[in-house]
Amino acid sequence: MRSSSSVSSFLLHILLLSCILFTPTHSSDGDGDGDLVDQICRKTPFYELCSSILHSNPLAPKSDPKGMALIMVDDILANATDTLNYIEELIKQTSDEQLEQQLAFCAESYIPVVKYILPQAADAINQARFGFASYCIFDAQKEVNACDKKFSGSTQAPLSDRNDIMQKLVDVAAAIVKLLLNG
Repeated sequence: MRSSSSVSSFLLHILLLSCILFTPTHSSDGDGDGDLVDQICRKTPFYELCSSILHSNPLAPKSDPKGMALIMVDDILANATDTLNYIEELIKQTSDEQLEQQLAFCAESYIPVVKYILPQAADAINQARFGFASYCIFDAQKEVNACDKKFSGSTQAPLSDRNDIMQKLVDVAAAIVKLLLNG
């Protein structure tokens, strides 16, 4: 049952990303203001992803860039937690010893991301310690990359879609924190 909820949550994110591709982009009304979410998201590498996440959060329109960075880190944490649960379910279900070892490595990569790295990034943003927040976000990215590399050259890559989404989310959060760092 837990595996199906993890898969459902993941599929919901994929559906959200698919919907983004087929919806018109938000634009300013020509007065140069636009909304702050769009202004911030246009400065990230994945505008559509950023915009969909922030526009779907009722707190975002009332937020400043710091609040938007926190929303993104919370979204990354939710995705990382969901991916870790998915990995644990796959480990229980597989009889392939090599795949089990690869998945165990990925679980060991995701555990610190969920338990320490992303919560520290959120705390750092709250305390306006944007340099440390940036460090934490890049550390999370490094852990996801390590997991992804474990499957390079393998015929099985059960986490590639999830790791790709995580990578994009991290890139968006990193861009927003960089804006905070640059004032």
